Amino acid sequence: MRAGVLYWDRLIKFLNDNFINTWVSNVVLERTPRKKAYMMNRPKSESSTFDKNHPLAKYIMEGWKEHSPVDCLVIAPEGDVMGKLPLNDFFDACYENDLKEEDVYLRYLKDSLNAKFPGFDEDTSDPLLTGLNVILTQDNPTQEVIHIYRTPRYGYQDYNIITIDTRTFRDGGMLTIDIIVGSAKAGGSFDLYDGDTELPTKGYPDEALTSAWDIPSGQKGRIEFHFEEGKIFKLGATGTWFSGKGNINGFQAIITVDPIENSEK
Repeated sequence: MRAGVLYWDRLIKFLNDNFINTWVSNVVLERTPRKKAYMMNRPKSESSTFDKNHPLAKYIMEGWKEHSPVDCLVIAPEGDVMGKLPLNDFFDACYENDLKEEDVYLRYLKDSLNAKFPGFDEDTSDPLLTGLNVILTQDNPTQEVIHIYRTPRYGYQDYNIITIDTRTFRDGGMLTIDIIVGSAKAGGSFDLYDGDTELPTKGYPDEALTSAWDIPSGQKGRIEFHFEEGKIFKLGATGTWFSGKGNINGFQAIITVDPIENSEK
């Protein structure tokens, strides 16, 4: 997308002075159906795979626009998407308002740096990363989510929260959460709470129903919890205390309820 405006020296300097610039193909993120053909023909110097659990993949998927062929995203070091600019919207705005592409692009970059969040809808009050809600039903007892966590300082918790609704399972069941931690540095700890519990911000998670602690980078873990009647749970994900404050990693969670009539067999 940037190729059309990169002949402008001032814009190139602004990019190099303020950003680390990279790109990721839509194909490796499986936004197009042509992954197999692309992987066969990509240069040998490129990595053969792209870890979709890596935080960068999560940030990209948080910010892209459906059906957009190219998205330009400004992502802060902490992982917040500060600006998003879909290709078609960019060209349409330039054409309809008779504006130079390089001027529009530069304004987009500056607005992103100034935390104006260009590209977010006007009714979006919180464009930063938020929690996820998972609703499990008899017809859809399994869901897969991809999310991230951040490492707090020692002795504290910095949860990203996934709300899990199992209320349709009136007679209870077995809640199983299979976790795959991404390949970035920070290991992860995961605590399951009752939905009415206020999650702690420091100390040990003494009120957790069950936990999976200290899952190393690139490794797997599991949480299992038997419940007597359907209810809402909260899954808190955070970096391990020894992973270095502020370090971020992604994770995949496959969340399943096995109904009571099956789990007792």
